Amino acid sequence: MLQLKDKKIKLFFYIFLLIFLSTVNLNYNKVQNPSILAIKKIYVSGLSDLDNLKVEKNLSPLLLKNILFVNKKKLNEILSKNNLIESSDIKKIYPDLLKVNIKKTDFLATINKENSKFIIASNGKSISFDEISMLPEKLPFVFGKVSNNNFINLKKIIDNSKFEYKDIEAFYFFPSNRIDIKIKNGFLIKLPYNNLAEALRLANLIKKDSKFKNNKILDLRITNHIITSNE
Repeated sequence: MLQLKDKKIKLFFYIFLLIFLSTVNLNYNKVQNPSILAIKKIYVSGLSDLDNLKVEKNLSPLLLKNILFVNKKKLNEILSKNNLIESSDIKKIYPDLLKVNIKKTDFLATINKENSKFIIASNGKSISFDEISMLPEKLPFVFGKVSNNNFINLKKIIDNSKFEYKDIEAFYFFPSNRIDIKIKNGFLIKLPYNNLAEALRLANLIKKDSKFKNNKILDLRITNHIITSNE
């Protein structure tokens, strides 16, 4: 009697195990099946309409891929190839939508490299004019050689000094690493090699002072000296 009972228990156990494994396998196959939870739409925002479409096209190989298995790191690698992108926010909208919200990089200045014009961007990249669907408003022009990272650091110093970046028409970078700044009214500011933040703070005060409105050059290269000129 006990043996018969044991056989029944084993039989029920094997039936249960068979049903359980079949269910797990069925659910796994559903997840793996590309027709289920397949990406049918990729929506990109944050750039111009034309540039959004370009990004969507670059991401089109992801269409019909299972949304569960889309690797965001891999997706970011694709997006990082676009020089217009500062950062991005990627959302999976189940069951079939991939939403990418882009923060566009800021255009800081224009520079000539190898006889072509490029834009220095806040993401540290140089952007060819050919990559831009809409040309930006007039940016300050950079004369001389400077790395993008050094220029971005200079921009941060200018912003922290409260000197109006929008007033700047041109930057002049010298081999000695010294910098001159020309503002839009034609006023040229010769900055020292060191203590840029303090020199910019002082230059900001002087350029607003009506006593200096007829001056064309402000020379701050010598410590504790202010030299102005009308020439």
